[in-house]
This record gives sequence, C-alpha cells and structure tokens, in this order.
Amino acid sequence: MKNINLLILLVISLLAFSCAKQSSPMGGPRDLDPPKVLNMSPKNQSLNTKPEKIILTFDEYIKLDNANKNILITPRINKDEVIITAIKNTLVIELNQILEDSTTYVFNFQKSIQDLSEANPVENLKLVFSTGESIDSLTFSGSVNTYFPGRNTQLEDAIVGLYPLDDTTNVFTAPPYYLTQVDSVGKFFISNIKSGKYIAYAWLDDNNSLKAEYKSEAFDFIKDTITIIQNIDGIQFNLSKGDQNPIRILRSSSVGSNYTIVLNKNPVEISIENENPEFDIFYTLGDKRITLYLEKPITDSLAFKVNLTDSVGFNIDSLIYAKFENSERRSEKLSITPNSGKSFYKNLGVELTFNKPLKNINYDSLYLAYDTASIIAITPKMLSFKDSLRRDILQINLSIPDSIPFELFTVKAADSTFLDIEGQYNETVLSANYKKLKLETLADLISGSIEGAEGPFIVQLLDSKGEMKREAYIKSGNNFSFNLIEAGNYEIRVIEDTNANKRWDPANYEEKRNAERTFYFTDPDTGDKNISIRGGWTLEDLVITSTPKTGLKTVQN
Repeated sequence: MKNINLLILLVISLLAFSCAKQSSPMGGPRDLDPPKVLNMSPKNQSLNTKPEKIILTFDEYIKLDNANKNILITPRINKDEVIITAIKNTLVIELNQILEDSTTYVFNFQKSIQDLSEANPVENLKLVFSTGESIDSLTFSGSVNTYFPGRNTQLEDAIVGLYPLDDTTNVFTAPPYYLTQVDSVGKFFISNIKSGKYIAYAWLDDNNSLKAEYKSEAFDFIKDTITIIQNIDGIQFNLSKGDQNPIRILRSSSVGSNYTIVLNKNPVEISIENENPEFDIFYTLGDKRITLYLEKPITDSLAFKVNLTDSVGFNIDSLIYAKFENSERRSEKLSITPNSGKSFYKNLGVELTFNKPLKNINYDSLYLAYDTASIIAITPKMLSFKDSLRRDILQINLSIPDSIPFELFTVKAADSTFLDIEGQYNETVLSANYKKLKLETLADLISGSIEGAEGPFIVQLLDSKGEMKREAYIKSGNNFSFNLIEAGNYEIRVIEDTNANKRWDPANYEEKRNAERTFYFTDPDTGDKNISIRGGWTLEDLVITSTPKTGLKTVQN
C-alpha cells in the first residue's frame, strides 16, 4: 500500500511539472513584417523644436543593429554625446547637446531598427524636424565609382559628405556637416540641405570613423566649391587610394659596410647623384628603405644627392653624407628570385631579382636548357639591368625559334655564377622553368578604340585573377591592339595618363589634383567586363568608353 501511494504521488508530481512547463507555440506563419511606427516625438516635419530626447514607439518589441554606424544624423552633431537605447517597443535617443538655430535635422535610421523575434528591419524611416520656421529642402545627389575595384569592394560602405566652405575641418580631420551612405549600385542622395557653399567628398569608410584615412582609404573630392541654392544632381565621384602623407626621410645610418636610408613610404622615382665620380654607388630598394653599396670601404664621408618622388607626386631633394666603413659584420648571402612559371611565345623574358647589386657574371655556367641535353648559351648581349645604379634586377631576353619543338625551357645557373658587390657568390643552383605556347592555341588579335578621353593611354590586359598579362602604351591616337594572346578570360583596363609619366597617379589632396581616370571595357548589351577568347579567335572593334570626370554634370531646378 505504501508503494502504491508513493507511485501515485510521483505521477501527480510529473503531471504538475508537465503542466507548469512553458514552451513556444508550434507551427504558424513566420513573422515577415517589420515593426511599424506608432508615434514620434517630436513629430516628423515639426517646426520650431529643439528636443533633448527623441522617442519613437513601435507596435512590437525592437532591437538595434549597430546604431552608432547605421543611424545617420545630419547636419553634424557630436555623436560621442548621443546615447541610443531600445527598451521593449521604444527607441530613445538622448542628444545631450544644444541644436543649432534655424536648422533642419534629419535622422536617417536606415536598417538599424529591427523586430526582436525575426530581425526584420524597418526601411526608409526618417525623422525630419527644424529648429526654425521652415524645413530646408535642397538636395545633392549623384553616383560613386571606384577606379580599381577589389574583389571585396562594397560601394555601400562609401560615404558622401558636404562641408561648409568656411568649415576649418575636412574629410581627413572630422565628420562632414551633411552625409549619406552610398547604395549598392553607387548612387547617393542627401536631402534637407540648407542653401550655401560647400566642399564635397566621397570615401570608403572602412573603419566607420565617418572621416577618411590619409594612408588606407580610397577617396575623391570635387575641386570646385559647390553652391547649393537649388537641387543638384549628376555629381560624379571616382574613388582611388593613395597615401597622402608626403614622402620623408626618417633616418639614415651606416649598417655594416653599407649605408641605409629609412623612409616613411616607398618612392616611385629615385635619383641618386654621387658628387665624387671616382666612386661608383649602387642601391637596392626594400620596404621603405634604400640601401647604398660601395665596392670598397673608404675613410671619408661621401656626399651624394637623393631625389625621391612618391606615388601622389610629393618630392624631396636631400644632400646626404654617407660613410662606408670596414665592418666585421657578416655579409648577407646572395639570393636569387626568378619570375619562373611564365608562359611565352617566341620571345622569352626572364627576370632575376637579387637581394644585392651584382658585380660580375660567369657566363660559362648560365644557359637555357631544353630537351635532355640541348642548351642555348646566354650571352652579355641578352642581358640588361632595369637601372644602371640598381644592379639587382637582371633582365634576360631570349628569342626561341619555331624550329625547336619543345614546350618546357629552363634557365639554369650553377653555384658561383653570380658575384655581388660584397664579394658573395650564389651558393644555390638556379633552375627556373618557362612554358612555350603553341601558335594554334593562341588567339590572333584583340583590338579596338578608346572614346571620351585624351591620351596618352596605358592599356592593360588583365587575366581572371586581376593580374596584368600585357600592357601597351599609346602615345598618340586612340587605337589599341594585342596580338597572339593565350586563350582565357580577360578584362581590358585603360588609364588616362594625363602627365605622360607612364604610370597611374592617384589623387593629391594638398594640390587639389584628382586621380588619373581609369576605365574598363564593358559589353554594351550586358554591362559585363569579361572578355572570353579562344585559340584562333579575333576580337576587333571593341569600344572602351571613359568614365565621367569627377564633378558636376547637370543641375536641376
């Protein structure tokens, strides 16, 4: 009997626990509706109001998604003082600052407000109010392009901002007065602007600081002052990246028997002039450093002029006194890095990069091998250096006749083939392979013309990985062509080389110079950049149309 009573008590306890346990209802349609606004304080389009708090009430519980980034407030306020909280179905924004007089404020919530259960965002929600008698209604709109789009470039991470002309800040020092985010197709729209004169910028705000970074973020600007007294449309920005810090020499000193100059960035042009022609100076360029070499140590300092230019056009000209002293420090071993793995047809271009300038080459142990025992001797006439003072990049140009029916060719060099300026021989054997392509596998021709731009032009053929396979410099005219191309998928990029220095130049903010325009071939029917070409094919009459220049295209009343 006692056991029966215990069993009855156990069953009753289990039933009571089961009844008390709460669970979510099963089944039913998924909630796809975003929260709806029930009330705003102040009300949208309110006049003569300076709220200390902004309160929005919704028809369901809400949460916030990165509110500090996603809620855009214009014109500029001190966002460090703003406190944004979501409690149940209410959003509260504590401003903690006094708003400007006679100014229209816009709170663009984008997709920052979501329902609590399914994260459905409220879209196109804005609160507009004025501290004065009227709502400012002028607009500023256009599009944003990027000259060198990366595989992960997201245009919606870009910001477009307006700074009043009399503002002492700029895009690198503080957030703009008016701003908006760019959409996924590169369009932007700023509304409720007060009439006045402004400076306009666009930039990829990778770190969410609402200002551009000198070194790392792509940006663009309109050179001219923009007077907004009516709606403005058709503004075009073309983003490009370039370190805006002027090139500087940080320090220079003797390192072993050599002399090193340490820089804040890498130069694109180097000129070194030795004031004592009795001595030959050679150099190598490393990461933000130039190393000078002299064949033999000397007791006195040697004066030389160094002229450096960086990628955005800044230049320094300095006189340096260097010492090349005897040192017990062990010299670095000589190393070789070949451009092996390249394909070619007829003309083979070999490039060997050394860690130090070369002094001598033993040609008896340097040759091109094919088959099992056949070789082509490499002679001094086939060799050249990129720079007479930079004897660390050796170029070998070989012409392979069609009568040699082999595909694999190997540049070989025995140990002790190369002697550097410090008296070190290469200790490892060089063996670099190159593949000769068959004529029947090559496309015959890609050709076309460039419209809407002025030369000179740099025309580049890029493979599917974005690596440059061919480059042509068009000094005059607007026609281009590439012959005998390996089959594959390509893009064609054109650089408008305005200053004819045979390289692309990014924007220089200090000199108010926009980046050189860069544009791609796109299929007029599909808008696709990709070009597919196969062996024996010919693609002619391609038309590459330039991107719009940075600036204003049209004005609408």
